[in-house]
Amino acid sequence: MEKESEGGYHAICPILKSCHSQGDSFEEAIDNITEAIELYIESLRADNQQI
Repeated sequence: MEKESEGGYHAICPILKSCHSQGDSFEEAIDNITEAIELYIESLRADNQQI
């Protein structure tokens, strides 16, 4: 989680390549990265890729 200089937060999931999100608050960024992780894993499953 990184605080942005212009406001808000940038959330990164380093284990999942290119999986990141943002939010205006810390809590929103957590909610958004959680959703991004879920969608990323869903996409891997749909493509029969290893998680």
